Amino acid sequence: MPKRTKKYDVNLMESLKDPQEAAAYLNAHLDDEDSEEMFLLALRDVARAHGFAELAEQADLGRQSLYKALSKDGNPKLSTLKSLLQVVGLKLSVEQEDQEAS
Repeated sequence: MPKRTKKYDVNLMESLKDPQEAAAYLNAHLDDEDSEEMFLLALRDVARAHGFAELAEQADLGRQSLYKALSKDGNPKLSTLKSLLQVVGLKLSVEQEDQEAS
């Protein structure tokens, strides 16, 4: 994986503070072939943009627990996801999958 430039990281972190941008970023990663791992990595980026310590405090989670939940091998609970998303101005939802006409 190529190393990100500092300017890219700064711009990404700034854009992910906007709930609309964060939602688009997270949804794009859900469509990836390795969607589970990619979604957690994307959620970790959103958490970094907001600051792990501040986000953990606002979501009433331990900072270390948040790091662990969003790690590469993390397996966050639904309640953790809901709390994190709520703090950054997002929510979980389910929608019907597009059905191709037969």
